Amino acid sequence: MRSLLALILVISGFTYGQGYQVNLQGQVQQGMGSAGAALPNGASSLFYNPGASAFVDHNDVELGATAVFGNVLFTDANNGENWRTNSPVGTPFAAYGLFKPSDSSKLRLGIAVYTPFGSTVSYEDGWTGRFALTRLELMSIFTQPTVSFQITNNLSLGAGIVYSYGKVNLQRDLPISFANGDYSNVELSGTGHGFGFNTGIYYKPIDVLSLGLSYRSEISMSVDDGLATFNVPEALNENFPDGSFASALPLPQVVTFGVGVTPNEKLTVAFDANYVGWSAYDTLAFDYENNTESLDDTKSARSYKNAVAARLGAQYILNEAFQFRLGFSYAVTPVQDGYVTPETPDNNRLSYTAGFGYSFLDKFRVDASLLFTKLERTDTNLETNLRGTFKTIVFAPGLSLNYAF
Repeated sequence: MRSLLALILVISGFTYGQGYQVNLQGQVQQGMGSAGAALPNGASSLFYNPGASAFVDHNDVELGATAVFGNVLFTDANNGENWRTNSPVGTPFAAYGLFKPSDSSKLRLGIAVYTPFGSTVSYEDGWTGRFALTRLELMSIFTQPTVSFQITNNLSLGAGIVYSYGKVNLQRDLPISFANGDYSNVELSGTGHGFGFNTGIYYKPIDVLSLGLSYRSEISMSVDDGLATFNVPEALNENFPDGSFASALPLPQVVTFGVGVTPNEKLTVAFDANYVGWSAYDTLAFDYENNTESLDDTKSARSYKNAVAARLGAQYILNEAFQFRLGFSYAVTPVQDGYVTPETPDNNRLSYTAGFGYSFLDKFRVDASLLFTKLERTDTNLETNLRGTFKTIVFAPGLSLNYAF
């Protein structure tokens, strides 16, 4: 039962980022390596730095989505067999709105609703790690009302309250056989929620330079009334009773320092450095309503370590209609040797991004981005003894529509 880890694990996805963190918010920033803490890039600044949103000089609405095509190949170190995921396409979306109470107001009011962690992970039937995971479906929604204010002509502050809600369904086989040789299985489903905040400072000391500092707090996602449903031989029903459980998982705090440079009116360069407090994820515990000799409450060591990431991107304005973007990022994994799982076959990774924007009808703009990353990790899990090599490839094209008025 300890592999129930993934019940909340992919509340932060498994395809892009560090550990189970995903960074797919805002198509402009995605095209620039997901760097944006020091740039007031429209309403999506509500996520990257609420302070920077105070310098967006118009009302702004953005609707966007990203299609995540992820494939994992696992090679079993014991026999050399290969197993793949057959996951459907993930479609996280984001909706941002940023508004000025009046033309002369230094106050900005914003609302951000985004699903950065929605996806399905599914492995081939009968794969060697089926006792750890066969299928995991996730839907999550984050809502962030935000207020930001220009203190001076070159300094602003912003802050937003974050409410997170998640829904998940996990399935895996159990090493218990029916008379026909089929394995038993368990389905785990539940909803989780938590609260946090996102705050930031934006400072523009000179025309060509801007600085940003943001802090996203840790959020403890709690599942208070999940449901475990067992499919086992009838003689073992009393050993594996259906019932509820409770658990929690920390979504780590993130500190980001950003620099923006605009050497001329056409070119903008952005750099972000993230420090992620992954050490908060030390242990995962589960409390089951119905305990038996075969079903105990569990505590499972995860031993994540704090990690950093660096992001660099650029935008070039070709003319009034077209903008082009490039970027890349390097993220250090928080997952230590011995703790790699099928849900997060993570490693240090280099990701490449590109994008463009097209403005039309004065007030509308379409932005598109593309991310590519691949990684490889060989490990033996200390808990499940799953031993082998995970090879992951991800393509993530995204599109958004922006309306400025």
